[in-house]
Amino acid sequence: MQASLKISEIAVDVVRKKIKNIHLSVHPPSGRVTISAPARLNLDSVRLFAISKIGWIRQQQKKLTSQKRESPREYLNRESHYVWGERYLLKIILHEAPPSIELSHRKMILRIREGWSQNQKKEFIESWYRQQIKETLPMIIKKWEPRMNVKVNRFFVQKMKTQWGSCNSTSQNIRLNTELAKKPRELLEYVIVHEMAHLLEPSHSPRFIALMDRFISQWRSYRAELNQLPLGSY
Repeated sequence: MQASLKISEIAVDVVRKKIKNIHLSVHPPSGRVTISAPARLNLDSVRLFAISKIGWIRQQQKKLTSQKRESPREYLNRESHYVWGERYLLKIILHEAPPSIELSHRKMILRIREGWSQNQKKEFIESWYRQQIKETLPMIIKKWEPRMNVKVNRFFVQKMKTQWGSCNSTSQNIRLNTELAKKPRELLEYVIVHEMAHLLEPSHSPRFIALMDRFISQWRSYRAELNQLPLGSY
């Protein structure tokens, strides 16, 4: 059961489900607020809980909104682009063949036909980023499935404005943000393990924290690093 609340002009998405404890989250990169609450808890009780946490919510949102953002990309020669945490300068080469991207000597070489618009270049590069994650995901999932004793049914990679990843524990599917292809690989692995841990514990309960401590002891530093890196422009 889903509902929405407005607490001091802050929108809060509420999901009530079969869990024991109430859990509050402020999600990067935009500061979206969600509450997972036990199904037995009425909406007024959830509202009182949210009001009691308003100071913490504002503090977390301030941290996220002060985070650096990438300037909008124009897809011009010598523009900076990031791949797995490394900076590359864009080099555009015109040729009459299918488009391609090659990384060479700190350059992202984009080969395209003459006349491509900025939007065409943007869509092609974003598609390339998506493919990098799709190619990397299976081996990371394969590595962690036996360690965590879980099974990922399917995975999806897409542009996500408010989350680095998500998990549907019922269908056993996970989703990853395309932007992660710009971040260091270990941060992608952290997000994958985070979402896979939700197959064992859907909420961010103390049990979930204990699972993360067991699987990746340094996960808090990875989370902090990820949230300090520049966000994509939208």
